[in-house]
Amino acid sequence: MALLDGVTYGQMGSVRYRMFVSTWNVGGIPPTDDLDLEDWLDTRKSSYDIYVLGFQEIVPLSTRNVLGPEKNQISKKWKSLIGETLNKSLHDRKRIQKCEPLEHHKDGHHRESNAREFRCVVCKQMVGILVSVWVRKDLRNHISNPRVSCIGCGIMGCLRNKGSLSVRFCLHEASFCFVCCHLASGVKEADEMRRNSNVMDILSRTCFSSATSNDLPKKILDHDRIVLFGDLNYRISMPYAETKTLVEQKQWNVLLDKDQLRFELSEGRALEGWNEGVITFSPTYKYLPNSDEYCWHVHGRNGERRRAPAWCDRILWLGEGLKQKRYERCEVKFSDHRPVRSIFTTEVDALQI
Repeated sequence: MALLDGVTYGQMGSVRYRMFVSTWNVGGIPPTDDLDLEDWLDTRKSSYDIYVLGFQEIVPLSTRNVLGPEKNQISKKWKSLIGETLNKSLHDRKRIQKCEPLEHHKDGHHRESNAREFRCVVCKQMVGILVSVWVRKDLRNHISNPRVSCIGCGIMGCLRNKGSLSVRFCLHEASFCFVCCHLASGVKEADEMRRNSNVMDILSRTCFSSATSNDLPKKILDHDRIVLFGDLNYRISMPYAETKTLVEQKQWNVLLDKDQLRFELSEGRALEGWNEGVITFSPTYKYLPNSDEYCWHVHGRNGERRRAPAWCDRILWLGEGLKQKRYERCEVKFSDHRPVRSIFTTEVDALQI
């Protein structure tokens, strides 16, 4: 529930919202009609004001999908499932009300439902990347100037098999930017430099158009509050055999000391000044689908390749007014990645009218 500090009519007050941000690489597997998203979206226990959901590989990153016309049947299916899940309690309540008489409090008033309706503000696809933003229906009028910007930085530095899909909007008087990324893969030495280069390209090349005002931020770093998330693909810089032993012993802190992203952040070579919460969960990649077992070997066209587990899926943020309350992975066994989610509270200035 958004809370408005005590202010009088026409004055500026501080409004607090709860925001759900999550990233999930679904491995090119289309969603089934009965895919249960309630645990992932935490709808059984909580309700948030804003949901920002980023996917990678909603379609296989084949040459046909990268170079051919965009197919949006899968993104439509994800959008439908998300909408059904977020609004499930509301629909269930309406169905019950049609079948049963309304209960009354002792004071004679009808019992009000806590269910809320959510509306989609943005749903945009770039090859395998999909970003879907949902807000409470009563909050929709306070969202303005939504825009998207897509950057390809894959093959030849421009194809969209890798890159970012960024969404910006204004909420009351504050500007927000959400950058969903799928960075360069690979476990060879210095591959982390390619990922650093992807990040720099995304931050420098992303630009939002504005048909209404020149005062609106156009670049990612111009926004008040920024969240960068996705399959960032940073790995663990450690020999394969040693990594395997430590994973089997669940020595996560030892492995995190060799996490590439943490090292690049500490050295100032990528995302200097950005924040990431404490990682208390096990590596999110690479799993056998529908399993709790890590997939240590992959059979491809060039023979068998080793795949050591890593924290590929991450969420970072920048800007005052964002406070992270939870940072965790979700146990959805749908693909070879586990989704990661972060719960934020954010305070923005709002005119009391």
